[in-house]
Parts: sequence; C-alpha cells; structure tokens
Amino acid sequence: MTATDEIQRLPEEGEIITATVRQVTGHGVYVTLDEYNNMTAFLHISEVANGWIRNIERYVRPKQKAVLKIIRVNKARGEVDTSLKHVSGEERKSKLIEVKKSDKANVFLDFIKSKLNLSDKNIQEIEDRMLQKYGYVYDAFEAVSRKGLDAIQNIELSPEIKNAIEDASKTIPIPLVEISGIMDITSKKPEGIEVIKNTLANAEGNKGAASTTITYIGAPRYRVVVNAENFKIAKRLMSNTIEKTWDNIEKQHRTFNFVHQHSKKSQTLQQVQTK
Repeated sequence: MTATDEIQRLPEEGEIITATVRQVTGHGVYVTLDEYNNMTAFLHISEVANGWIRNIERYVRPKQKAVLKIIRVNKARGEVDTSLKHVSGEERKSKLIEVKKSDKANVFLDFIKSKLNLSDKNIQEIEDRMLQKYGYVYDAFEAVSRKGLDAIQNIELSPEIKNAIEDASKTIPIPLVEISGIMDITSKKPEGIEVIKNTLANAEGNKGAASTTITYIGAPRYRVVVNAENFKIAKRLMSNTIEKTWDNIEKQHRTFNFVHQHSKKSQTLQQVQTK
C-alpha cells in the first residue's frame, strides 16, 4: 500500500475507531482518526451526548483520546462524521483492549525487526501469519509466554523468528492464582521428622509458571501453596501434591490429614528463563 492509498482509505459506517480531539467549537468537535492516517473527521454537538449540552469540554477536550462510532461517510468528498453517544460501554471497552494489545504487539514487533534486521514487509508477513491462528498479534506473544514455542509450532515462521518471538515474550507478566491448604502430618517414630522433611521436599517444585511451596507452621501443621496461571491448573497441581504426599506418608505408617483449602488471585509472575 502506497502513502497515497493510505491517505485515501476511509472507515466504514458503524465502525468503532479511536480518535484524537483536535479542536472544540461551539457546534462540535474536529478529531483526527488514529487508524486512518490522522485524517480529519467531525463530531457534531448533537452526537456528543443525549440532552442539552452546556459545555462540550465536559465530555471531550483538546488532545484527548476518544472512542467514537462512524455514522456517516461521504466518499466523494472524503468527509467523515462520528458519534460519541452511540458508543456502548462494551464497545468502548473492547476497542480500548484492542488498542492496548496493538500497542504492546508493536513494541514486540519492533524488537524483532531490530534484532533480526527485518523489513516492514517481513514484519507484516509475521503479523499476517500470527493472525491466522490468533485474534490479536499480542495474543500470540502472550501464548508463547505461557506455553513456550509449542504455542506457535503450527505457524509457518523460521526458527530464527520463532526464537526472537520467544525472547520478546519473556517480558510479559503472567497473571497467577493461588490455592493454599494446611496439612497435618504426625509421626511418633524417631526418624519421623526426617521422613516428613524428605517427603515434603520431594513434593515441592516448579513446572513452567506453576509452583508448589510447603512451609512449616508449627507441629503438626504444614502450609502448602500452589501458584498457577488459572484455577484449573492450580487445583490439579494441588490434588497431585496432596495425593503424592499422602501416599508417601502412608507407606511410612505416618498420619496425614488435609485440613482445608483457600483460593485467591495472586500477583503476576514475570517469566524469567535461563539457558
């Protein structure tokens, strides 16, 4: 696409777009459309909000970003009219998510472009191939941050590009949930403490972004905490930990009891990998 083609490209009626407020007047607002080469569009005062508007700047101010709906397009004259009041809360939320993901993806793509010395055409090809599998380019990077290169194994990209995508994805914070519980473990035998310590040490560990930690609270109680990217994985890991611990403790003829379980959202984990 040439620069001329980009200038002449017009949005479609009904499209939700982002715009920057350029000038506020008594009868409406002139905006520039962020996704259409900053072409000028108009937001009439009657389309700002329902009812009588005493001061437009209560709703929009110069240099402010706004989510608008395209309501009229005059292709012959290249004129575009927009509306603020006809944008629903859900449409606004969805558009802002789209813009946020696009901005993040562009940062990663710039990193790959610089790292591998690629052209704009190469980057566009990478985007197109990612979009064949994912709704947004950023979703592909996020999937790699969670699952590694398996997330893009079916996308036709060179190993060099896939490795660069993986490197960029390592900076994405992974949201975690936390499940915790209390284990009661008792033993009256002399070597009982060592057996319990060894059993619990074997139950701890990391698997990708998920982790299991066990801490001593006070005889005979131990706290087990599982962090994972969602509750389904966390519950499965907790169940495996309890079963593994129970099995080992019973083999040693000790007493085991899982008291209770608590769930909550946890902090985000920024994935750091070393080779």
